[in-house]
Amino acid sequence: MSELRRESLRNVLLVSSAGSGKTSLAEAMLFTSGAVSHLGSIAQGTTVSDFEPEEVHRRCSVSTSLLRCSWNHTTLNIVDPPGAVSLLGETLMAMHAVDAVILVVGATSGIRSELVRVWTQVTRLGLPCLLFFTQMDKEGVSLDEMVAICKRELGIMALPMSLPYRRAGQLNGVLDLVHQCLFFSSKENPAAQQAPIPETERTVVEEARKRLQEGIAEGDDRLLELYLTAGELTEEDLTRGLRLGVQACRIVPLFSGSGIENIGIAPLLNAIVDLLPSPAEQASKASIEGMHPDTGETLHRRAVQEDPFSGLVFKTLIDPFVGRLSFIRVLSGVLHADSTVFNSSRGSKEKCGHLYAVLGKKHIPISSAGAGDIVAIGKLKDTQTGDTLCDEHAHIRYPKIALPRPVLSFAIEAKSSADIDKVSLGLHRLIEEDPTLDFSRHADTKEMVLSGMGQWHIDLALEKLHRKYGADVMLHMPKIPYRETIRATAQAQGKYKKQTGGHGQYGDCWLELAPLPRGEGFHFENKVVGGAIPRNFIPAVEKWVVEAMHHGILAGFPVVDCRVAVFDGSYHSVDSSEMAFKVAGSMAFKKALETAHPVLLEPIMTVEVAVTADHIGGVIGDLNGRRGRILHVEAKDHTEQITALVPLAEMLTYATTLNSHTAGRGSYTMEFARYDEVPRELAVRIVETHKVEVHAGAH
Repeated sequence: MSELRRESLRNVLLVSSAGSGKTSLAEAMLFTSGAVSHLGSIAQGTTVSDFEPEEVHRRCSVSTSLLRCSWNHTTLNIVDPPGAVSLLGETLMAMHAVDAVILVVGATSGIRSELVRVWTQVTRLGLPCLLFFTQMDKEGVSLDEMVAICKRELGIMALPMSLPYRRAGQLNGVLDLVHQCLFFSSKENPAAQQAPIPETERTVVEEARKRLQEGIAEGDDRLLELYLTAGELTEEDLTRGLRLGVQACRIVPLFSGSGIENIGIAPLLNAIVDLLPSPAEQASKASIEGMHPDTGETLHRRAVQEDPFSGLVFKTLIDPFVGRLSFIRVLSGVLHADSTVFNSSRGSKEKCGHLYAVLGKKHIPISSAGAGDIVAIGKLKDTQTGDTLCDEHAHIRYPKIALPRPVLSFAIEAKSSADIDKVSLGLHRLIEEDPTLDFSRHADTKEMVLSGMGQWHIDLALEKLHRKYGADVMLHMPKIPYRETIRATAQAQGKYKKQTGGHGQYGDCWLELAPLPRGEGFHFENKVVGGAIPRNFIPAVEKWVVEAMHHGILAGFPVVDCRVAVFDGSYHSVDSSEMAFKVAGSMAFKKALETAHPVLLEPIMTVEVAVTADHIGGVIGDLNGRRGRILHVEAKDHTEQITALVPLAEMLTYATTLNSHTAGRGSYTMEFARYDEVPRELAVRIVETHKVEVHAGAH
C-alpha cells in the first residue's frame, strides 16, 4: 500500500463522555463502510476499537484506537479515544492529530463535565465539528430536548441534518433533509437502503428542511440572496454552503441514529467526506509553526510532500510481547518505512521499523505515509508520546501539548521483594503510554508514589501492571511531607570533650538560630572573631548542622527557613578536630532548636475546581470544611471555577468526594503553593501519631 492522496483522506476524532455510545458508533461506521464483516458488541467484547483485555473486562474504552476505513473513494482515519474524565489526556493528545471532530452525545447519558472541557479545547483549536446524537432507539428520547441541552451546556446552535424515523414506536431509520430521502439499515445488513420520504412525514421534513436552508443561508450573503429570490436552495447549494460553514466553524450539523442498531450511519459517513476538510485543504489555509531545537528560531512546515518530513507522536502502545507501537500524524513531507529520523524532543536519532495502517489491533504494512496521514511506527527505542520526529537534516520541534496534571496519589509497595524491579520498570512503561500518570520516589518520605487522574485511573494502571509485567502492589495513603521551623531566636552551646589514652577530642561552639521568611530555606553565617574557632573547622560545623536539620525535634521532619550563625567557641591545639566540631555543632543546633519555639509546617496547595452552578454551594462548603481558604470564584467556559488554598493533608481523597458532590460533573487541578504552619491542636495529634509510629517501628 502506497501513500494516500491528501485530497482523498479525512482524519476525524470521536469525542464523548463515557457511556455515550461512541465505541458502538465507531463499530457501526466500520460495519457500514465494509471495513468489518459483522457488527461487534461491547457487551460481548467483540468491537474492533476496544480490544485491550481491560477494555473487554470493563466494557469501556481505556486507550486510544486508530480505525481506518473507506467511504465514497475516501480513506477515513477515525481516532477513538476513551471518554472517561480520568483519561482526558488521551483525547487532548489525539486532538492535535486530526483535522475535525465528531461530537457524540448519548440520548440517555447526556452531557457531562468532561465533554464540556473537551468542547472548550475543540473550539480553542478551531476544529470543524459534526454532532451525532446516538442512543436514539431508546424510549422517550426527544430530538428537540437534546438540541436544547447542547445549546445550554455547550453553546452549540446545532443544525439538524436528519430526523429520527420511528415506526410502531421503534427507530427504523433517519429522514435525510438534504437528499430528501429515508435512509434505513439494520444490524444484519451493512448496506444503507434509500426510500422516498413517507407521506406521513412529508410535512415535518419540509418544515425542518426550511429551517435548515435558513440556517445555512444566514451565514453566506450569496446563498441568502439566492434563498430570498428563489425561496429554495438546491442540493448542491446546500452542500456547498454547509461545507463552507462547517470548515469556518460557523455551522455544527447534527445527525442522529443508533450505533448499536446501525441506524443513521450512512448520512454521517457522507457528511465526513462531503463537509469535513482534507489535510490538503488544511494545508492551504496555514502552515504549521515549530522551532529549531538548538537555536529556538521559529520555523514553518506545510502539509505537503515537498517539505521535509516532520510528525507528532500522539499515542504509544507498549506490549511486553509485541513491542512498542507509536501512532504518528505526519505533518509534512513523506515518512518511509525503515528510514532514519531525528527525535528533536530528545535529541537522538531513531531507526524506524515497519509502518502500519491501523484498524484496531490489525496492523497493515505500508511502504510510506505522506503529509496528513496517520500511521503507526514499530519499534522506536526512545520516542514517547508528545515527541516530534523530523528529517535528520532539517530539524524542527513542535510545542509540547499541555496535559492535565495528576490529582490523586497513593504510596505503593511491592507485594514481594522480587517484584520491586518489575514494579518500577512496568510503571515507567505505563507512563510512556499514558503521560498523565506519574511515578516517583519521594526523598522526604522514602515512599514510591503513583499519581493519576483519579481512583479509576490508578486502578486501571495497576490492572495493566499486573497483566503486562506480572507485578502486584499494595496501596495506602502517602505520607504528608511535613516540615519543621522555628518562630524565635535562640542561642546554645555545644561542647564535645572526650579524653582517651592518646589524643582526645575537643570541640566547642556557640550557635544562634533565627527564623527566616517562609520559603527561604537555610542560611549559614560565620560570625566568629578573634580566632575563637580556627577557620578550617567552620565548614565542619556547617556540614553537621545541615545533617542535623534533616531531623527536627518535634516529629523528625526536616527543619527549614532557619538562619544559623556560629559566633563563638573555643578549641584545643592538639585535641580539636573536624569530627569534634561536627559533634559540637550538632549538639548546639539541637539545644538551640528546643528553645526557639519549633512549629510544624504543612504543604498548602492551590486548588482549582470546575463545577456547574448548581453544585457550587456544596463544593465551597466542603472546601471550607477541609480548612481551605477560597480566593475567588469566576464563571469560565460554561462552569464556575473556584480557586482556593487547601492543605495537602485534606486533599488526599478529594477526587472521590468531588465526584460524589457533583455526580461526576466536577473536576479539579492542584499544585504546590507554599508551606504554612499547622494549627496547634492538629500539630499535637500529628506529633503524637509520629511518636507512636516510631515506637511501633522500634519493636
